[in-house]
Amino acid sequence: MPWHARLDLNYRREGASTVLRHEHTGPLRILKSLYPEGEHICHNVVIHPPGGLVGGDTLDVQVHAGAGTHALISTPGATRFYRSDGPTATQQVAVSLEEGSRLEWLPLETIAYSGCNAHNTLTATLAPSAEWLGWDVCALGLPTANQPFERGSLTQRLEIPGLWLEHVRLDAADTRLLASPLGLGGQRCLGTLWLASGSAFTRERREHLLETVRGVLEAEPDGVDAGATCPNPQMLVLRAVAPLVEPLMALFQRTWATLRAEAWGLASVPPRIWKV
Repeated sequence: MPWHARLDLNYRREGASTVLRHEHTGPLRILKSLYPEGEHICHNVVIHPPGGLVGGDTLDVQVHAGAGTHALISTPGATRFYRSDGPTATQQVAVSLEEGSRLEWLPLETIAYSGCNAHNTLTATLAPSAEWLGWDVCALGLPTANQPFERGSLTQRLEIPGLWLEHVRLDAADTRLLASPLGLGGQRCLGTLWLASGSAFTRERREHLLETVRGVLEAEPDGVDAGATCPNPQMLVLRAVAPLVEPLMALFQRTWATLRAEAWGLASVPPRIWKV
């Protein structure tokens, strides 16, 4: 029997605190809200006890950040799309941010196993003055375990309707996309990091943040190819490819810490789960 799981996360401001109210069906959980930075910023870890998805499984996560709230969400491990005999496995995340809210969406990577048939979608709507700092990281196969991505496909879609859309189907048979210098260039890990706003950045702020991120890239590790741009007045986007997850994720974590400081004036307080 396929797993169908849903998790609704609803953040509300109560006094100076960001408080989570949540509901779930199936194997998706939030165990506890943590406040390592004080009561205004709520840290949560989304738990998926089965640890992966097979054909027919669906994970549905809804995140609503109320006015003036600030939430940071991560995961304890990778999302794994396992081999399928035909049915599609789906993970879909929908985010909505009210005015003045901030959301940090920082899950660990998605792994597409050889033979998977997977859809991974992330959509968001942002009210004016809301800001969203997040990333999406995907690994094709398990190269260090000698399990290359030889069959199957992963469809990825990242969208802020009317503002930004990235959509790609990564098919193991599409060697031109996977191997070409105009595609992944033989790399098997790809990621996108963004800072998005419900209102246009001022020109000065946009240029400062872009220059800051490009400064981080000057020290990027060997093997990671990355570039940052502002595709529209409301977004900064960093894209990267690498042979393995670890150097790419390390780059994203450094960039996240830098943007947190430069965009919001906040210190780097990594989720506790990253240290496990």
